[in-house]
Formats: sequence, C-alpha cells, structure tokens
Amino acid sequence: MVDRGHPDLTVTRQCELLGLPRSTLYYQPVPVRDSTLQIMARIDALYLEDPTAGSRRMVHYLARDGIPITRDRVRNLMQRMGLRAIYQKPRTTVSGKPSERFPCLVDLQLLTAPDQVWATDITYIPLRKGFLYLVAIVDLFSRHVLAWRLSNSLDTEFCLEALAMALASGRKPQIFHSDQGCQFTSSAFVQRLKDEEIQISWSGRKRCFDNILVERLWRTVKYEEVYLRAYSDGWEAEISLARFLWRYCHVRPHSSLGGRTPHEVYTDAESRSSRPRLTMSGAASVQ
Repeated sequence: MVDRGHPDLTVTRQCELLGLPRSTLYYQPVPVRDSTLQIMARIDALYLEDPTAGSRRMVHYLARDGIPITRDRVRNLMQRMGLRAIYQKPRTTVSGKPSERFPCLVDLQLLTAPDQVWATDITYIPLRKGFLYLVAIVDLFSRHVLAWRLSNSLDTEFCLEALAMALASGRKPQIFHSDQGCQFTSSAFVQRLKDEEIQISWSGRKRCFDNILVERLWRTVKYEEVYLRAYSDGWEAEISLARFLWRYCHVRPHSSLGGRTPHEVYTDAESRSSRPRLTMSGAASVQ
C-alpha cells in the first residue's frame, strides 16, 4: 500500500494517511529459533500428557528432560501456544472482555442425538520451521468434525470461518459450547451465534472438563498424525490434516459409537427425526 517512489507523498505522509507507524513499515519479521520451536514442541507433548500442568510444573518437567528454562519463559511460550492449565479455580481465565456472560449448559451424560451440542477449541500445531493454530468444531454426540481451519495467528477471523463452514451444511446445534478464550467471547463470534438463534454455553467454574471430547480429539490428532508427520510448512499440514480428519470421521470406527464412524452417526436420519431437545437447565425433553 505504501509507494516508496511516489512523486508527491513522502513515505512518512503515506504512513500517516494509512494510520501505519513507520516502524511497522520497516520491521522485518524474525523467524522463531529452532531451539525455541523444540521447546514449544516438548511443552505441547507434555501438555497432552498432563493438561493440568501450569508453568510452574512445566518447568520441572522440562528440567527432567535436561532443558533449563525459567518460569517466565515457559509462561510466555504457553500463552503464545494458547495453552492453559485445566483445573478448578474461582474464576476461569478470560482473555477477552465480553459485554455479557453465558452459563455452561453442557451435560455430556444427557446427549442423546446429533446437533444438540457443538463444541469448539483451538490447539497448537508444530511445524519444522514455525507453528500454526488449528480450530475445529465438533458435534459432541457423534464426535463428527464439522469444520476446521488453520491460521498463523490467534485471531477471531479463522474461528468465524470455521463456524461459517459448519453452518453451511444447513444444520445447526441447539447449544454451542466453548471456553472463554477471546476468540469465542468476541462480539463478532457471539453475534453470529445469536443471529442463528443458537444458545451459547461457556465453560465456567468447576466445569473444566466439559470440553473433554474436543481435548480427546486433539490428543488423537497429535499422536496419530501431527507428531508422526513433522510438517515442513502450512501447505503440507493442511493437506495431511484434511486426509487424517476425513478418515477419522468417515472410515475409522469408534468403540464409543458401537463400532460406527462419526459420519454414520451424525447422518443417521432416524436419530435426527427423533432428536430430543435440551432445555436451558440441561435436561432433555422430547419434542
């Protein structure tokens, strides 16, 4: 947008008109060091084994692996990766500042059919020379991955794109569940759900395991796909993840689904026609 050879406008003036600091114009992104990427990959693996580990415990885990590191740096890397320790606490960590709050409406034991509850979450995907973030939207009853997107930043846009992809099928949930990350508490994301007349559910106090099925998906994706491939770039990651997630939903039988695939359960016409409706309290009532 800035024309360095403009005959009338200086670079400084063009930056002023665009509202762009000159320092930003001249800034050259510095790639993440290989040593840092290796530490981040190890933190990711340790977090999958112990999602209740915060920065303090993670320092001890890394020390056992011969990686001396300060707690401040671990905390910074975990924030950069979007990792938060799962534990019961008086107030769930809130990255954003939502104008209104929503209660947790999810009870996994009351799920009886598809499209009762969709859930979403974001995870960290390591590359050989960098990293990406993966967001997925999952139907909790069938475990079917309805949509997913990759991004190189933790913004709201790629979460909205995934939501639009999931809703493009013409189906929508009664309840949409997420944690209180700033992407999902943003006004744009909340308004999109309201426009679709979908009840909004956020993980709250003493409800730290309501998103456990999506966390279980991340564990499967990491150990059976990501860690085995060691993607060289985002293009390879997208192609390989698309192949794996398609197979996960359409080919792989799930014991929790009676040996059926998530896609088979989600597209079961009989279960759709007799789908009970969840009330605000979480109890099911047959329509």
